Amino acid sequence: MSRRERSVLLRRSAVPDPDVRRAVADICDDVATRGDLAVREYGERFGGGFRRVADAEIDAAVSSVEADVIAAIEASVANVGAYHAAQSPVDLEFETLPGVTIRRRWTQMNRVGCYVPGGKAAYPSTVIMTVVPAKVAGVAQVVVCTPEAPDGTLNPAMLAACRIAGADEVWAMGGAQGIAAMAYGTETVEPVETIVGPGNAYVTAAKLAVYGVCSIDLPAGPSEVLVLADHTSEARLVAVDLLCQAEHGPDSPAVLVTTDPDLPDRVEAELDRLLPTLDRAGILEQALSDHGWAVVATDLADAIAFANEYAGEHVSVATEDPESVAKQVTAAGSVYIGRWSPESAGDYATGANHVLPTGGLAAACGPLSVDDFGSWRQEQHLTRDGLAAIADTITSLATAEGLTAHRLSAQIRFENEEQA
Repeated sequence: MSRRERSVLLRRSAVPDPDVRRAVADICDDVATRGDLAVREYGERFGGGFRRVADAEIDAAVSSVEADVIAAIEASVANVGAYHAAQSPVDLEFETLPGVTIRRRWTQMNRVGCYVPGGKAAYPSTVIMTVVPAKVAGVAQVVVCTPEAPDGTLNPAMLAACRIAGADEVWAMGGAQGIAAMAYGTETVEPVETIVGPGNAYVTAAKLAVYGVCSIDLPAGPSEVLVLADHTSEARLVAVDLLCQAEHGPDSPAVLVTTDPDLPDRVEAELDRLLPTLDRAGILEQALSDHGWAVVATDLADAIAFANEYAGEHVSVATEDPESVAKQVTAAGSVYIGRWSPESAGDYATGANHVLPTGGLAAACGPLSVDDFGSWRQEQHLTRDGLAAIADTITSLATAEGLTAHRLSAQIRFENEEQA
């Protein structure tokens, strides 16, 4: 691989291009100004609708969904709930010096927004991955925003997931206008404190545009996968793991990194065999053609170093000793270790979260978690002796910075003692 090819592969971003961001900023500003009217106009123009989904519609959807799908939703909700309950934040109290106590306390948010892609597709799993952690965190009002299909309907399985996961409100609205409505509030939509969940470039740009009005989880680009492999890897399993995430869209990167120079050809042959059997063959072909790469590393250390530099959303480890290799993967959204750990297990059933950093952000960000639905604060309690112990530190640093009111705020507390 040339230096230029390496740069092209590594230098990607979850942030949409400037033209998209400018167009979306205008939409968000318009929604902030005109409220419901703007959301409704954009819904008619771009699709997605604008209405609060009635309980009766959700009840009907639950009744219409096949029993095995309901059971699968319930199982996923249970597993996601159990894993995220184990993440519950724990308050901390620490005494730096006698009489100087610092406490770290966590408080859940009151109202949050979960964006779930919809329209022509449906993602009940994303409902689960966003709503359940929020409810585990203790959020009182969890709002789902999802675009309706062109015929004005919402997918029944997605609505069933909203009910089973515990969503408090469901809104049929999508795109940038849906994000803006949740962030700014309108005449009928109450604003939220944070917005989480994946979406297309316009949704991601809108989340960035409203950041500061409310918080967001992170910008999410196209779904991506990197498979680490060696001479022991099964070409068929490597191929299907690449396909698993590439089928999300024609812009989804799929990267094979291997120490075996013969493996890419064997994987390509398996891809050719598997593609015709899959429903999204056209999307997969475009994704693999435009964003599929095979990287041959000089040794395993080089392969792992490349994977960490790439910082992929999904990293599948298919090497001879996958546990050992996985411990060395330090930049990834979610790591899948060994033959029996397909990416789809994490997407649907293990309990791990599938809202993950993309575009290289896995080097600095992690999966959606309970922490994302609340905030930490510091409490500081000092006794007289505690303040006296650090008074010189306060005085010297405040003086060095020219902040005399800072210095005085500590010194003044001892003035009556000195006068006595």
